[in-house]
Amino acid sequence: MNHRFYGPEVGLFLNGETPPFLEKKFSFYKKIFAVDGAFYYLNRYGISVDYVIGDFDSLSISKKDVPLETLLLKTYDQRYTDFDKALNIIYHKGFLNINVWGASGMEQDHFLGNLSTALKYKKKLSIIFHDKHHFYFFSDKKTSFYHKKNKKVSLFPFPKVEGLYTYGLKYSIKKGLLKIGKNIGIRNEAYSQRIEINYKKGELLIFIER
Repeated sequence: MNHRFYGPEVGLFLNGETPPFLEKKFSFYKKIFAVDGAFYYLNRYGISVDYVIGDFDSLSISKKDVPLETLLLKTYDQRYTDFDKALNIIYHKGFLNINVWGASGMEQDHFLGNLSTALKYKKKLSIIFHDKHHFYFFSDKKTSFYHKKNKKVSLFPFPKVEGLYTYGLKYSIKKGLLKIGKNIGIRNEAYSQRIEINYKKGELLIFIER
């Protein structure tokens, strides 16, 4: 899945579930940002971190153990989550394409809060979440991508989507309405390699199986 904006990609690691693909070293990211305690698991696997962001309330490693080339960016404003503050910092450093790891898998209120924060930055940033099962993102009103046949593709309204059309999914949708509490579009399948998803109103979260 490609990002929406031209330019380099960065990695942002949160305090949720430890990413399962750490052996890849994430060398293709221009910069790596860690929110507070996420520095711990990255450091344990020998992954270099460029910036650590947060109030450091969960940073269990002594600052003397943090490499000199890693910058600590302390944030004080408790009105915003560390994820929100990290996105704001990354945006002002000129990066627009962000791969987020560790947003889910722990406390579910944090997960829902992370989704809400990502929606807040949707127009400014291209944010793709990753976990061991999926990658997922808030869709533009017109989205197309390539994926393997028979892989699961779930469409989740946030909280409502109108005028939904799909192409390339096993269970096609035309002039569809999705709404939390009524009908949602989870567990569909890729019928062809090219998938198109368009809608007219609302916000749509797309989950794509790895």
